[in-house]
Amino acid sequence: MLKLAVVGKDVSGSDSPAIHAFLLNKMGKGCTYEKVSIPPSEFSARAEELFAQFDAFNVTIPFKGSVIPFLRELDGDARRFGAVNTVVSRTRRGYNTDGYGFLTMLENEGIALKNRTALVLGAGGAGRSCIGKLCEAGANVFAYERDEDRLFEVYHEFGGFTPLTEVPLMPYDVIVNCTGIGMHDSVGRTPACNFSARGTEPVGEQLLSLCGAAVDLIYVPAQSEFLRIASSLGKKTVNGAAMLFYQAYLADCIFVGREPSSAEARAFWEEFGRTKA
Repeated sequence: MLKLAVVGKDVSGSDSPAIHAFLLNKMGKGCTYEKVSIPPSEFSARAEELFAQFDAFNVTIPFKGSVIPFLRELDGDARRFGAVNTVVSRTRRGYNTDGYGFLTMLENEGIALKNRTALVLGAGGAGRSCIGKLCEAGANVFAYERDEDRLFEVYHEFGGFTPLTEVPLMPYDVIVNCTGIGMHDSVGRTPACNFSARGTEPVGEQLLSLCGAAVDLIYVPAQSEFLRIASSLGKKTVNGAAMLFYQAYLADCIFVGREPSSAEARAFWEEFGRTKA
């Protein structure tokens, strides 16, 4: 019986307990899974409690960087992106499963990436990870971020993509919204971009009409305004619910020492969807 938790500023509404309980049951393991909300000012003082209380834990906003000084080693994407979302207490090793979740979501949705053109909106924590994984997958990546310092910081860190200070109106195989605009107090809005001749304005039909598929990491609401517009234009749309599930799947594989399989992950996701229907 694994004792697990998700840790963040406010995880009271998190779906993680249900997802991890389902996945670990499919993997033949039992677990308890707690939601631990910690004020940012208290995280450093309470971090050691987490290692003592839990066999492993998942980390979300705003502690994906804050937890790193308490770890002995970073694995793969965690080291590359400087962000951790999965921790094993015994080894004090940190992992980042977000990139796996993102690519597995696109793969299982039939969105090809190699030699395809991708536009990423936002180069913050989620955006930089998506930019990096799209590059790894062989996509021709363009990225726009209103904070130019942040954009070029990411570019100088690992390059491999085209940083944009203006978004050209051209065809893109996939456009990904990584800004978070469209959830919480911004429901009903789309991210704003600088469109050279027209200046800065919200993303709308003119840009989304040029994409093959639109992906939004937001999953509450299930259809953001970004996706609603794309859907009204007949475009393929994908929200971030499957990404949340797939990153949890890889975390649980790490917890139990299981080799991940995108086919197995998809089968579990489809079964999980049926249990919630």
